[in-house]
Amino acid sequence: MPKKIVFVIVGVFAFAGAAFFWARGNPPEVVSTPVESNLLPTPTFTPALVPETIPIDDGPLKDSIIAAGDYLVRQQLANGELSYQVNFLNGERAYTPSDIRLMAGAGSLFTVCRVSGDTKYCEAGDRALDHYLEKLISDPQNFTGTCLYTNGGCPLGGAALTVDAIYKRWQATGGFILEGRNLLTTAMDLGYFIVSMRKPDGSFYHLFDPHLKGAVDADYFAAYFSGESLYALLELHEMTGNQFWLEQAHEAGDFMVTQPVTEDHWHSYAFAMFARLDKLSKDGQDYAVKIAETVIEGQVRSLNKTNTSISTSAKIESLAALAQAFYLSGGEHTWLDREISTFITFVRARQLPDNDCNFDLSNDMILSYQGGIFSSCEDPSIRVDGVQRWINGVTAYLEYQSMIGAK
Repeated sequence: MPKKIVFVIVGVFAFAGAAFFWARGNPPEVVSTPVESNLLPTPTFTPALVPETIPIDDGPLKDSIIAAGDYLVRQQLANGELSYQVNFLNGERAYTPSDIRLMAGAGSLFTVCRVSGDTKYCEAGDRALDHYLEKLISDPQNFTGTCLYTNGGCPLGGAALTVDAIYKRWQATGGFILEGRNLLTTAMDLGYFIVSMRKPDGSFYHLFDPHLKGAVDADYFAAYFSGESLYALLELHEMTGNQFWLEQAHEAGDFMVTQPVTEDHWHSYAFAMFARLDKLSKDGQDYAVKIAETVIEGQVRSLNKTNTSISTSAKIESLAALAQAFYLSGGEHTWLDREISTFITFVRARQLPDNDCNFDLSNDMILSYQGGIFSSCEDPSIRVDGVQRWINGVTAYLEYQSMIGAK
């Protein structure tokens, strides 16, 4: 009798898994890449994997990460919304925020939580994530999976950075349940949307219009969306252990290394993830070196007083991730350390109360905006993507330092 019960339970789970699979809907008509036949979703009752994280040493840079997190928490509204942009000299705020950047800001709070060990940052991250998850939509009859709806459409990067925020929360807490929502299921649904946006040549469509029957905008392009999506696929592989996501990442990555080189810090993160979870191909290593060289070649311009700390923080992210990738692949990596340190010194001079512009700061300004990183001497504003890039980039650098210190 017990054996019969076991068989019945297994049958129920198998049926539930099949129903879960076929409920995904169809990809946009213009996307010819088949989705349903390849999907191997991880059922919600599968035990979650345990994240592997790299501890970092105490010190001024770790304190700087925490100070940036304090800024985000201090500026957060009761409903979870994060401050998008504020001019710290006059208090003026932006009224046209980017939901994609704000989602990334929510993810960075979980990084601060993991680095500091203080749950208040995870609690703030949960409030922010819960708020921005309200922008997710699904329509199985017209498109596959789930997307982040903003400004009249579903940008590819919105789905990717929502996966990233869930991944960072998993790194910090090891869990997936938020206000009754299973975030692993949400992440996979977002992943199905990302896969449905694949083109036959391996690249991605970057924008989907979910209205009526749904269609992609073949002319829309955003520089970082492909790198963000590649990284999200690898994050899904690590969270689920499902090879499907790794296979999709390899296919997308193989195409991306045939394209012109840019300063894509998200592609750099993906290279580090390939090196850690699987392997970084020879073509990938060669392409990664070219990204690093491209980032470094812009150094003089990037260190100009008028230049933005936001773009320079992205350079820190890119080089720190590539240093990890080279180290994990057995390649030369020490040549990047001096360059990363130079960019870090530049951006740290923009983290309040420090400033390299000789702004006269009142005590009230310091109390309100301390830890925030302003853009430039010509633009004294703190924007959420500048703060989150600093948090993530310096964390990646300190992780790299831990890697080579443990050798």
